[in-house]
Amino acid sequence: MGRDEIAKSRGPSITKGDHLEMPKLKGKVAIVTGASRGIGKAIAELFAKEGARVVCSARTLKEGEHPLEGSLETTVAGIRKTGGEATAVTCDVSSEADCEKLVAQTHQLYGPVDVLVNNAALSYFIPVKDFPPKRWMRSFAVNVHGPFMLSHLVLKDMIPRKSGSIVNISSGAAIGPGRGPYKNATVFRGGVCYGAEKAALERFTQGLAEEVYDDGISVTCVSPSQVVATPGTVHHHLVTGPDDPSGEPVQWMAQSALILATEPLDKVTGLVTYSQPLLKQYGVIEKGVGIGFGRTGSGYSLI
Repeated sequence: MGRDEIAKSRGPSITKGDHLEMPKLKGKVAIVTGASRGIGKAIAELFAKEGARVVCSARTLKEGEHPLEGSLETTVAGIRKTGGEATAVTCDVSSEADCEKLVAQTHQLYGPVDVLVNNAALSYFIPVKDFPPKRWMRSFAVNVHGPFMLSHLVLKDMIPRKSGSIVNISSGAAIGPGRGPYKNATVFRGGVCYGAEKAALERFTQGLAEEVYDDGISVTCVSPSQVVATPGTVHHHLVTGPDDPSGEPVQWMAQSALILATEPLDKVTGLVTYSQPLLKQYGVIEKGVGIGFGRTGSGYSLI
């Protein structure tokens, strides 16, 4: 889908008209990890626009502290400039102590957590034979253990109040190549670790959703249908930039996360889905491409 087609297919914004009544997240407290750039930044911005008090979390506080463009200060400044409420709290989600600090500071700033978006991710595109074990462990700590630790902590807020939502951000990498032989396969080397982590996150999503269903808590998972042009994906040469016709706008993942965070429990909990089928279902776009359309999703998305 080219940029012209994307522009035509976007349809009405999910928030169009809603502000005439009440913002979807008015009075809610949200934590968004990986909010210094890319998908996390877009989610934090949209959630704040919808009335949430957003704790923006990542490791990069100031511009220049990371090789890639983006920082928590930049994200928060942009939100406040448009009248939203947000605060930056640094956190390495692989650290239990940092996760505890993030939730404790959220309590001090805004109160109990209503919405958690587990978006922070770390990837090393290295073939298994060359993968340093320390990096493998580090990647799992960020991409799998972090979402567990933060979910474990915020459930202490959500369960007593019988409400809340946890949205996990996955990836098309979770879709395995299927069984062999692989004689003429196009192999994306170096994606085994990241794909295994995202597959684990999807299984975690549905397992946790079942556990806390009677507590009124929604747990969902969404991946982009196409690669989203972010500083990270451009750096790894997955797309060339925002105008790459093989990519999708970052706002689509933000709108998808908003749907999953605000729809009724029985309508979405346990859902493992992709951005464009979800947005098409809710009338945000008229048609879609990528995973969920021309390409089948992961096993968990089909359940």
